Amino acid sequence: MISFPLFLTIWNRGQGLSTPDVHYRIAHWLEQAWKNDDRYLLLMAFRSCGKSTIVGLFCAWLLFTDPNLRILVLAADLNLARKMVRNVKKIIERHMLTQHLLPEKKEQWASDRFTIKRDQEKRDPSMQAKGITANITGSRAEVVICDDVEVPKTCDTAEKRADLREKLLEIDYVLVQGGTRLYVGTPHHYYSIYADAPRKEIGEDVPFLQDFKRLLCPIITPEGAPAWPERYTIADIDRIKTHTGPNKFQSQMMLQPVSINEGRLNPEDLTVYDEELTYKQAAGRAQLWLGGTRLVSSSAFWDPAFAAAQGKGDSSVLAVVFSDDAGRYYLHRCAYIKSEAGSSEDEATQQCRQVVKIAAALMLPSITIEINGLGRFLPNILRRELAAAGVSTSVIELSNRRPKAVRIIEAFDAVMAARALYVHDSVIKTPFIREMQEWRPEKTSAHDDGLDAAAGALAAEPVRIRALTHSRSHRPAWQGSGGQHMADSDFSV
Repeated sequence: MISFPLFLTIWNRGQGLSTPDVHYRIAHWLEQAWKNDDRYLLLMAFRSCGKSTIVGLFCAWLLFTDPNLRILVLAADLNLARKMVRNVKKIIERHMLTQHLLPEKKEQWASDRFTIKRDQEKRDPSMQAKGITANITGSRAEVVICDDVEVPKTCDTAEKRADLREKLLEIDYVLVQGGTRLYVGTPHHYYSIYADAPRKEIGEDVPFLQDFKRLLCPIITPEGAPAWPERYTIADIDRIKTHTGPNKFQSQMMLQPVSINEGRLNPEDLTVYDEELTYKQAAGRAQLWLGGTRLVSSSAFWDPAFAAAQGKGDSSVLAVVFSDDAGRYYLHRCAYIKSEAGSSEDEATQQCRQVVKIAAALMLPSITIEINGLGRFLPNILRRELAAAGVSTSVIELSNRRPKAVRIIEAFDAVMAARALYVHDSVIKTPFIREMQEWRPEKTSAHDDGLDAAAGALAAEPVRIRALTHSRSHRPAWQGSGGQHMADSDFSV
C-alpha cells in the first residue's frame, strides 16, 4: 500500500512543488494516527502552513485506500467546507493514483458532495460539505473533518462559543462506531475549543477536546528556528508579528489560545493563590494573615443589581480586596450575588444577608455600596441585617461620577502593570476572568460587573482604623497602624 507521505510527494512533484519538512511531519503524523486507530485527533498549524491542503490530500488518500469510506467536512460556514470538498475532487481527478475512482455519473460529482466508485451501496456520499450551523441529523460518516470551525464569527462572544460547543457535540450522532474525528485549525480566543487545559471560569472540568491526540506546528519551533525556513525567515516572522500584533501572532502563528483582539486587561498579569485568612493574636494585638503574609488593610465594594436588571445582563457583585505593607493587593473574593425566586424573603433582604455572611466570614471592617439607581435604598437594609447578625461592619454609601470604563482602567492599569494584583483561586472559578478577557473600553455591551466591583474595591481608600471589625465576639481590630497605602478613588459621597 502506498503511504500517505509518498502519496503527498507524488502529488507535489506532479504540481512542480517541493515538500517542506513541516508537511512531511504532518503527513507522517496523520498516517501513523490512522494506522494506530487513534480516532480523536487535533491538528493545529500556523496560518498559511497549508494544513487544509494536506488534510485534503489525506482525505483523498483515505478514499484511495478504502473507497467505501464516507467523509463529512464541517466548517464555520458552507463555503469553507465546500472549498475542502472541491480540493479533494481536484486531487482525485488529477492524481495519478486516484483517477480510477471517478464516478460514471456526472450528478455524483457536485460542488458540495461527491461519490466515487465503490463496492458498497450507501445512502451517504463519499464526501460532503456542511456548515457548522447546518442540520446534520441523519448523516452518517466514518470520518468527520472539522476544518476551521472556530473562527471569529463563531467565537467572539460567550454565547457563540457555547453554541459552537453544543453543535460540535452532535458529531457523536453522525459518526459510526469507531469513527474518526479530526479537528484542523488555529485558536482564535482564550476560551478556544482547542485549549489544552480546562477553563474553570466557564464551568469546564476538562478541556473540550479531552483525550485528543494533538500535533502542534507553530511557526517557530521549540528550538527557535522557523518551521518552514524556505518560506519564512526569522526576519519574515518578526515582520508578521509587528504587523498583526502580539495577541494575534500568539494565537494564529504560535497556537497559544489568547484573545485575538487587543485587550487592556491581561489575566496572565495576575498571580493566583489559594491560601485562606488566618486570625491571630500576638502580644495582645490582633492580626490577620494570608499564608505567611500579614494583611494591613481591606476594602470591600458592592455593586448591586436586581432581577429586572439581571435580565439585561447585569449582576450583583461584591468584591473584597486586602493589601499588605509591600503594596500588594489580594482580590480575595468576587462574589456574584443571586437571589432565590419564589422565596418568602424579598430580593433585597436575600442579597443583603448573603453579603452579611461574607462580611462576617472575612472580618470586614467596612463595605462600600454603590447607591446609584437600584442601590439607593440598600444601605439601610444592609445595616439592619448586619445588626441582626451581630456583625460590626460599617456601611459606606458612594455614588460614582465618572464613566465605568475610565474607573476600570485607572483602578487596574497601574497595579497590574506592577504585577501587584493577586487573585484567590475562588475568583478564577467566577465570570471575573472571562470579563477581563473580553473587556474593551469602547465595548458597552460586554459583561463587566465583576470588573466594576473589583475596580471599586481597588479604588476605595483602604480601611486601617483600629475599630471593631468582626462581630459581638469583640475580636480586636487586625489592621494595625502602619503607614498608609492609598488607592486613587473615582467615587464620592
